[in-house]
Amino acid sequence: MAPTRSSSVGVVAPGPARRTARALGRALHLPFTGTARGIRKATHAHGAGESGLGKLIELHAVNGAGDVMITVALASTVFFSVPTDEARGRVALYLAITMAPFTLLAPVIGPLLDRLPHGRRAAMAGAMLARALLALVLSGAVVTGSVELYPAALGVLVASKAYGVVRSAVVPRLLPPRFSLVKANSRVTLGGLLATAVAAPVGAGLQAVGPRWPLYGAFVIFVSGMFLSFSLPPKVDSAKGEAKALLAADEEHLHLHARAEAAGDTSRKRRLGLRTVGPAVTHALGANAALRCLSGFLIFFLAFLLREHPLAGQSAAVSLGIVGVAAGAGNALGTAVGAWLKSRAPEVIIVTVVAVVLGVAVTSALFFGAVGVACLGACAGFAQALSKLSLDALIQRDVPEEVRTSAFARSETLLQVAWVVGGAVGIALPLNGALGLSVAAGIVAVGWLSTVRGLLATARHGGARRARVV
Repeated sequence: MAPTRSSSVGVVAPGPARRTARALGRALHLPFTGTARGIRKATHAHGAGESGLGKLIELHAVNGAGDVMITVALASTVFFSVPTDEARGRVALYLAITMAPFTLLAPVIGPLLDRLPHGRRAAMAGAMLARALLALVLSGAVVTGSVELYPAALGVLVASKAYGVVRSAVVPRLLPPRFSLVKANSRVTLGGLLATAVAAPVGAGLQAVGPRWPLYGAFVIFVSGMFLSFSLPPKVDSAKGEAKALLAADEEHLHLHARAEAAGDTSRKRRLGLRTVGPAVTHALGANAALRCLSGFLIFFLAFLLREHPLAGQSAAVSLGIVGVAAGAGNALGTAVGAWLKSRAPEVIIVTVVAVVLGVAVTSALFFGAVGVACLGACAGFAQALSKLSLDALIQRDVPEEVRTSAFARSETLLQVAWVVGGAVGIALPLNGALGLSVAAGIVAVGWLSTVRGLLATARHGGARRARVV
């Protein structure tokens, strides 16, 4: 009989080679696991993990990464791959086929989602799945140049905006204790910006491998986002105590709507129109629409202007990169400052930042140059982020809780329409720098002059309510 080994010697100690391999594996694995733990710690801090806001931040980061992958692929196909004149025609066609129908669809998205309050997680998951499948369709169209490119791009755009509307409606349901809505939106937005900054160079690297690869990457990202959508807390789908918000500022109609609500007169309520959120919100929405219109205009106009006339001493790609980085940095800074200024008067913040953008736009038009264009991009990004957070604060302060979710959905829809209008103007305008920035200044001036008086008036008379913005 063969000798038996005692249990104490039954386990053979790993040799030096195995220990080295394990140590190397841990070293290679640590940057990824450590980064993941750091991200999770940041997104779940201050009660965001317990409330579910942390998961929404992560979902929005996935959304931003997927969108930028598709943007890289489409920009390379529609814009960079052909001469300027042909590119302008292609982008104009893209705008006509995708943006124009969305202008008609956008007003429908908010009311449609109002009818689906119990399916918000499914709606976000559906938007992710739709973009994943359309990314596969686009992966073939970008190679063949087939007509499928444009309807697929329209589908991606509509699904992206639908996700944005639902996400705005979800945030109030996931507020941690002692969190203001402006602070929560600031965290969600920063998560998306950081993910976009990381995914953009990855998408550019995949584009260098082949035009299909960024779209394959988008497919994987959006599929993961679909599953992540269902990990949000069930309270996201709760519609307890909610009603529909209507956007306008007529105090008389507010009283009429309240009386109709009390009397149960639904036909009377329908005839009242868009009248239930108050003057501060509608004036702030007008100012934000001007800034969103400016954003769409600058994206399209400067893309062609800088390709044809790059900044002094730079290539077209570097010129676009400088403006893009400036705008992104301004947006991130505005988002961060928004949380710090959360206790200040939102009306005054909006009036101030729009006035600053107007001044920079006028100066850039008068003294057109590289510095002016970069400064305008940075200021526009900063003002758009900060004014949007201030609009969120006003909705939190002035809109009753039972209609607040619907107000977010509808305001986001109107802002997307403003972006479409600005993009259309940017495409149609001749490539003259001074003329273009003069038009940009005009867009901001119209929004500022039409809202400044009303915003300052509500700031003077809204002290009692302002305490709710914490």
